[in-house]
Amino acid sequence: MGSGVHRDTAIARYADFELGSHYEPIFDISVHALAQSLSSAPESADRFGDELGFQAVTQLLNGAHVDTFDPFEHVSDDQELVALDRMSRAMHTINFFGAQRHGLLFLRVHERLLKSVRYDHGRHFSTVLISFGLNPSRIVIELPPAAVAHRTFLGYLTKSYQHYGFKVAGNLPNAGQILSVSDMARLDFIKMDAGAALRDSMVKPLVGYANRLRIPLIFNRVATEAQFDLLQQYDVRFVQGPLFVVNEHRAA
Repeated sequence: MGSGVHRDTAIARYADFELGSHYEPIFDISVHALAQSLSSAPESADRFGDELGFQAVTQLLNGAHVDTFDPFEHVSDDQELVALDRMSRAMHTINFFGAQRHGLLFLRVHERLLKSVRYDHGRHFSTVLISFGLNPSRIVIELPPAAVAHRTFLGYLTKSYQHYGFKVAGNLPNAGQILSVSDMARLDFIKMDAGAALRDSMVKPLVGYANRLRIPLIFNRVATEAQFDLLQQYDVRFVQGPLFVVNEHRAA
């Protein structure tokens, strides 16, 4: 457990750094069918819809996110990286359940961990969670684009994590990759970069194909009100990104 302002949360120590947990909401915007844009009195609303869950983000306790300084980039030894990745996910899970948050917890898994662990992906983490009395079924293991790009590997990973009770989300490396999803082990969620999908005019085809697969599609990295307004025009259901974090803080 931390001290001072962090005394109520678990922290992780690695080398000279102290790491903590930050959570980015994933909203189901279809629930309330927002009729007004975020620019229309956002300070009067404390929600954008119902929360599907939260994405865990590792945070340096000096306030800088790992997007700015990634501790994994400083780990050359694969086994050390595996230990750090597992420790970070355990910390996020303890803090998530300890705060009695609702919904699902999305946890990224580092690409090098996936390559370093040879088999039974999810077994170790499931054992850790169960030892704490925590339920793996509320955890979504989020696979990186590099793993999703390899159909056979993705199929194995998905089945393995689901076997140990987890749900699995796959980040599409590009919009066209969704065409291969139906041939793989069945993902529980698909994630796509909103900016890339809008730039390539692929939002409508992606939504249509995901609906046919009956796999929820989350558009992440939504950064601007203009992007959000465009996504709503295509009946997008799940959204995530910096825009909603900023407005959530503004409304609090």
